[in-house]
Amino acid sequence: MNIRDLYGSKAVAIVHNEAASNKIAYLGAGLFPVDKKMGLDLKWIKTSNGLPVSLMPSNFDAVSTLRTREGFKMDETEMAFFRESMLLKEADRQEILRVQEASDPYAQDVIKRVYNDAETLIEGALVVPERMRMQLLTPPATGSAAGSPQISIQANGVTYAYNYDPTGDYAANHFMEITTSTLKWDDHANSDPISDIQAGIDKVEDATGNKPELMVVSPATMKHLRLNDNIKAAVLAQNPTANVVMNDAKVKQVIKDILAIDIVVYGKKFKNEAGVAQQFFADGYATLVPSGALGKTWFGTTPEEADLLSKADVDVTIVETGVAVAVSTSNDPVQTKTTVSEIVLPSYERMDETFVIKCY
Repeated sequence: MNIRDLYGSKAVAIVHNEAASNKIAYLGAGLFPVDKKMGLDLKWIKTSNGLPVSLMPSNFDAVSTLRTREGFKMDETEMAFFRESMLLKEADRQEILRVQEASDPYAQDVIKRVYNDAETLIEGALVVPERMRMQLLTPPATGSAAGSPQISIQANGVTYAYNYDPTGDYAANHFMEITTSTLKWDDHANSDPISDIQAGIDKVEDATGNKPELMVVSPATMKHLRLNDNIKAAVLAQNPTANVVMNDAKVKQVIKDILAIDIVVYGKKFKNEAGVAQQFFADGYATLVPSGALGKTWFGTTPEEADLLSKADVDVTIVETGVAVAVSTSNDPVQTKTTVSEIVLPSYERMDETFVIKCY
């Protein structure tokens, strides 16, 4: 039996699509819908007013890093190029051949494990653009580019950084850090989030004539809003009863009634390069955005797609618009290698219609 009859890139894509149908979509996929271009020249990656993104370049021609089932590694190169691989070793291949024995109780478990390995790579690839998109919505409050939307991902001793605000205009006009301790949103007795949100709305309207319609926060930030005395007073003012049990729904409704803003709570997590779980959208931020797309998530053409798609000895399939899955077999030793690669970077054309509050 040929291993390719049981395991190949198209089969991996089918299994991934079936699994993905039951998953909640990333928030950033709606705010930055995916698109694709041949290659990925930075001239296509735009910020407000058509300005290009500024980046610190690195090197191409990096050998993919092998991911073990226990660990998590990533190898990046210039132009936001990501590539990982996993091996199906000779011992694994022998186990798969046991599928020929219909009575073998371990056969399906072996096949499932192999496809889970490939799915792990694809899921890792999809984490990358979501990290990028959420970093754009939560600019750092410290450093030389404080308040400027930027992307920074570190792995294997290399940092890849992209600055979407090289002029500093966004930091000056679309970012507000609350520095007075009593005004920070974790001071539930004294802070006034409604006034802070209104100030951000006014800034955007004055600059663009458009009004934000959504505010993205983390679950922890939402909890601070729920515990806030000024928000509770606003709820009580709308409620004839003497006591009100505060919950997320009441907070969302009063903000909607007063400011015409819908709150989106985003708490989805991932594991970073060190294997530590963290949120895509950081605590301590409230980001005002307009309705509709803010930009696009651009996928480019990876070397696997550009150079290997037509080769008979390599099996290549594209999933999720721009993620390449390549399956190849070496002869000595006999191993099947699954490589997942992507070239990806978001554009952010409507950044001038957003506003970020660093609220605590």
